[in-house]
Amino acid sequence: MIKRSYVTFIMCLVVLAAVLVSGCTGSDDTANEEEQQEAVEEPSAPEETEADDSTFSNSIDMEFVKIPSGDFLMGAPEEEEYSDKEERPVHQVTIGNDFYIGAYEVTQDQWEEVMGENPSYFTGDGDLPVEKISWAEVNEFIEALNGMEGTESYRLPTEAEWEYAARAGTETAFWFGDDASMMADYGWYDDNSEDKTRPVGMKEANPWGLYDVHGNVAEWVQDEYHSNYNKAPTDGSEWTGGVSRRVIRGGSWDNAEVNCRSAARDSIGEGSRMNYIGFRLVKEV
Repeated sequence: MIKRSYVTFIMCLVVLAAVLVSGCTGSDDTANEEEQQEAVEEPSAPEETEADDSTFSNSIDMEFVKIPSGDFLMGAPEEEEYSDKEERPVHQVTIGNDFYIGAYEVTQDQWEEVMGENPSYFTGDGDLPVEKISWAEVNEFIEALNGMEGTESYRLPTEAEWEYAARAGTETAFWFGDDASMMADYGWYDDNSEDKTRPVGMKEANPWGLYDVHGNVAEWVQDEYHSNYNKAPTDGSEWTGGVSRRVIRGGSWDNAEVNCRSAARDSIGEGSRMNYIGFRLVKEV
């Protein structure tokens, strides 16, 4: 009886040991299977992010902002104070393609880096806008810059592109409104310039990120001058077939604030080199 109980006890121990061994083995196998499943799972692909092309800087630190295509009313209505008949008729212009335009007027440092000399009358700070450069000399600068950058995409803005970018979606006399007395916050003109140019970008930018579109230096554009907008292009292209003068826009440190309005325009011979005329560039997309 004792022997049988002993045998039964031994058998129970054997069965218990077998069960325990079986349980441990199963646990290891399960763990191994889970590890293998984790190992074969492919990592999730990173989320794609859209490249930000809203701004652009070139090799000489000229900063550009991207201007979206769109429609606008070019010129000034008769009811706009101090407007002139050469700014009429007001007409709709369609800018069919996005383009980059300089956030700032071209500086003396940038001109000198490309051309090797500084022709400006006002000096002492490389961030002053370059001036005393003719329309023809500006185009020599553009040709040299295109060569440096290995492109053909730099040029002067057309008159329509300039006004479209300066207005930045507004229809008022200035991009900041109709009140000329506010000009001191937004541009350099005869009452606050102390009769000289100022470093670019010291006043507030317009809603599209352009500085000094009102005042500082007037800016060369591509177009020949016409005395009004009758038969002007409606697609934003260069207007040729005018008199032998080129358009300048934006007014300058030497002008009254009313001559720095978004629609204000003037002209001068393309060989003229004045200390109140500079430029900013377009880069085609």
